[in-house]
Amino acid sequence: MSFFKRKKDKENQYGWFGNYSSWDALTSLSGGYEAGTILDITREALLKIKIGEAVYERDSVLFDQKIYPYSVISALLYTAIECENALNVIDFGGSLGSTYYQVRDLIPASVKMHWSVVEQENYVRCGQQLFADEILKFHFTIQESLAAKKADVLLLSSVVQYLEKPHEFLLEVMDYGFKYIIIDRTAFIKNNQPDRLTLQIVSPEIYEARYPAWFFNEEKFLGYFKDYELKAEFTSYVEGEQEMEIDHIKAGYDKGFFFVKK
Repeated sequence: MSFFKRKKDKENQYGWFGNYSSWDALTSLSGGYEAGTILDITREALLKIKIGEAVYERDSVLFDQKIYPYSVISALLYTAIECENALNVIDFGGSLGSTYYQVRDLIPASVKMHWSVVEQENYVRCGQQLFADEILKFHFTIQESLAAKKADVLLLSSVVQYLEKPHEFLLEVMDYGFKYIIIDRTAFIKNNQPDRLTLQIVSPEIYEARYPAWFFNEEKFLGYFKDYELKAEFTSYVEGEQEMEIDHIKAGYDKGFFFVKK
């Protein structure tokens, strides 16, 4: 077997696979985001960002050049202007503040910013201990975050597809009545197919992990936002996410939206 054949076979082991009937069918095959290793790697990467030893982190991977999510930044600046130079964000599933560290350079100092990450318990405790400051906060639930500080913006970046019950979550989100909702890096299925539940196998170059991952029917997904104006939609800023393979077939894509309450 040639080197290139071995390399291709190895690459084919990672990505998105299957079409599972239930979340429970995947639990024995995956460890999910609860795995301590993921938190450890993410913590060490973001500590380097915090103290200036590195410039950019995404999905726990450090880069030597910053890649800005310009669509998200544009939406944040729009909301800041609309809210009289204030930017109060709930970043649901925001890890240890990854998106905050990505965008803060391009938010003017004149904008009064408050950024609350809502995450799993182990991330929240780590964030409160090592990363929280006068701007960046960490909370266990959306309710707790809102009780501490009213938020105008809900940010959902690469998170909804990793929830066990995403549709129930979206219904819950509608009840909060956020004025602005920014959705980024969310996975959809091509050709108007129904939602598809897959097993994502992460390359060990990032970290060793397997977890369930949804690909949504875009039309059904957008149906939850009837009370919102779709201000903008955009493709993922991450290379390779504009077109994604399931079982080695180009069947999905990552996309984002900016909604403003009517």
